[in-house]
Amino acid sequence: MGVDVALVRVGQREGSPTRRRTSQVDAVLDLHDKFARLCGSSVLPMLSRVDPYGTLILSSSEMDQFISEIEVEFLRVEDPAMKEFLESALRLARECREKGEMKLRLDGD
Repeated sequence: MGVDVALVRVGQREGSPTRRRTSQVDAVLDLHDKFARLCGSSVLPMLSRVDPYGTLILSSSEMDQFISEIEVEFLRVEDPAMKEFLESALRLARECREKGEMKLRLDGD
């Protein structure tokens, strides 16, 4: 029931002005379901929207809020593995914020 965080590039498919093509650039895997549990217990608005069984796609314009919420949780957690996961998620979120063609995809199991 983990929630993986993936940075994806969104572009148009050749010959189709409406169909989108996505390609994964990088990802952080929630192998021990720790991020899923953190999101499930979070009272922060964006993190509480994360569905451990579905997908939430965030645009670059939503990254400031996502980053601030991850930073809040980073200060709360003590588990070194969770801190490492959150640092990696922050790196992906910052890259997404800088590049408008990117999106952050949070994939539940």
